[in-house]
Amino acid sequence: MENLLEYFEKAKGLGILGTADKDGKVNAALYAKPHFMEDGTIAFIMADRLTHRYIQANSKAVYLFVEKSEEHYSGKRLYLTRVKESEDLALIEELRRKRKCKCSGELKMEKSFLVYFQIDSVLPLVGDKE
Repeated sequence: MENLLEYFEKAKGLGILGTADKDGKVNAALYAKPHFMEDGTIAFIMADRLTHRYIQANSKAVYLFVEKSEEHYSGKRLYLTRVKESEDLALIEELRRKRKCKCSGELKMEKSFLVYFQIDSVLPLVGDKE
């Protein structure tokens, strides 16, 4: 986990969180880098939108991180399982401040959830070797 924390602290790029509902209908949305929590989980701040509704119905997700590069595609795929969530507004705001969140005023005004995930496996962006 320590290597992932270091990786995400240094890497620049674009993150996409993929989820599916209980019937397998898929969704993908842009997401910032994960927050690394003291208990070994990672967390994402979610508004009460499609991604949050899908993760309630199906605890499995995948986070793709595509590194910014002009030469080749690289990055990580994190296969995840939702373990819990919180509506602790103070903690959510603290994490936003740490990350210097540039989310729009509209997003900040929506009801937010901090959704925690265990990391089931990590693969490179391209290929299937861990």
